[in-house]
Amino acid sequence: MIVPVTDLADPRLADYSHQTDVALKKARGTEHGIYLAESALVLERALRAGHVPRSVLALGGTAEEAAALVGDDVPVFSGPGELLAELTGYELHRGLIGSLNRPPLLGVSELIRDARRIVILENVADPTNVGAIFRSVAAIGADAVLVTSRCSDPFYRRAIRVSMGTVLQVPWTRMGEWNAAAAELAGFHIAALALSENAVSLREFAARAPERVALVLGAEGDGLTPEAIAAADTIVTIPMAHGIDSLNVAATAAVAMFALAAEPSPRQNSGDRGARVALDRS
Repeated sequence: MIVPVTDLADPRLADYSHQTDVALKKARGTEHGIYLAESALVLERALRAGHVPRSVLALGGTAEEAAALVGDDVPVFSGPGELLAELTGYELHRGLIGSLNRPPLLGVSELIRDARRIVILENVADPTNVGAIFRSVAAIGADAVLVTSRCSDPFYRRAIRVSMGTVLQVPWTRMGEWNAAAAELAGFHIAALALSENAVSLREFAARAPERVALVLGAEGDGLTPEAIAAADTIVTIPMAHGIDSLNVAATAAVAMFALAAEPSPRQNSGDRGARVALDRS
């Protein structure tokens, strides 16, 4: 259902009206909050994941495409770019934004029950890094992501955009403090990526990697907390050259996951290839 935008004070447009990510997460009248998905392809990925749309805001030229994606029961608010930019505070470079209900998060034990490779993000505050890590997780093949309470929210708009929508595809949830998480991570070999005199090289660790591994990555600058280091079974480092001590956390995650990844299945190689290529071009 396409609805022309004529009044920016329309309460139905409140999801898009200069809202911060924090405000969206706490949106009144919702069970778990809402998030915004930019571009038709990211919206389509959210819908494939089973997320429920509330509405769509679309430039005139993309309104029909948006309506085809969400169906007749979901309003698609449409108008010229200048008017919609006045509403949101930014230009809709990708043609549309969808407002969707946040799904409930699973418990840690349920999420990782059948996983072999998981990634734990401890206090990674930059949503750009969070989004980039999720994109690597989806592309290289880790099974799930756990984030700590002080980690940036994967459903923040920038994280979703940088991830190319893969945060809507990769299973993730929040974990508790390390002393409580130990029982939930039972069966996983915890490998913390950090600089330490006792660290083993990633190449050496990968050559004899256990069947189930949890890779732990920390914030830029501060690195992992003492609690994370204490919880680790092995401290792993990526050998550097030319006096460089470390990589960006997103690059570290990609290198470590690739070193530990199994060969992708034919389905992983081909199943979502078209969507990935299209997303990269959006």
